Amino acid sequence: MFEHFGIKDFIDILLVAALLYYLFKMVKISGMRPLFIGIVVFMIIWVLVSQVFDMVLLGSILDQFVDIGLILLVILFQDEIRRFLMSLGSKKGWKFISKLFVPVDKQQKDISHITSIVLACMNMSKAKVGALIVIQGDLQLSLYEQSGEIINADVSSRLIENIFFKNSPLHDGAMIVVGKKIKAAGCILPISQNPNIPKHMGLRHRAGLGITQETDAKVIVVSEETGKITFAEEGRLKVNVNPEELQQLILAE
Repeated sequence: MFEHFGIKDFIDILLVAALLYYLFKMVKISGMRPLFIGIVVFMIIWVLVSQVFDMVLLGSILDQFVDIGLILLVILFQDEIRRFLMSLGSKKGWKFISKLFVPVDKQQKDISHITSIVLACMNMSKAKVGALIVIQGDLQLSLYEQSGEIINADVSSRLIENIFFKNSPLHDGAMIVVGKKIKAAGCILPISQNPNIPKHMGLRHRAGLGITQETDAKVIVVSEETGKITFAEEGRLKVNVNPEELQQLILAE
């Protein structure tokens, strides 16, 4: 079986392993890791039965499951497949290739808008004002922007605090920041169904986590009950973040 194994076969296996690892990271974000592991184990058993041990009867039965399973996989992982294709089509998916040909701009970035966001979160944390701020990555958030009120204003700590003021009509929704602009506020986000979210976290945290499972956005949540700042990215929550950590997390690539 392995007598004709060459460099092309090694590259083939390496690419499949890289694809499986990338898919594993994506389903881990959405909380479907046990299902993904179960499918991988089934595929290993199928290969062993059909190709290695050449069990005809059991192999033919498993072949039928595989034929139907392809359709089931598309249904079960439709959100992950959509996110995978969106990632490939975004500039983030080609970032590594572009670095090989385009010299990196080493000029210092203007982070004044990030400083304004951090300052506003610090003030809201002290006053225990609830907030949900979404910072767009490479994937567009136009669909979620349309669910709220379009603002399209420069990022300002005072404006952020006024939007999330308790008597403001927009304070219950999410604010979406695109570049140096507050694009929209009062936006509705998808709610995460991840069962591992702590029970004491409310809808703000679940919505913040939900958008990071759908896109590559970074999210800041300020708790109305405790005033603690939580940072969400790639389906993971980092709780009780201080202002210095928050700025580093936002700027991290």
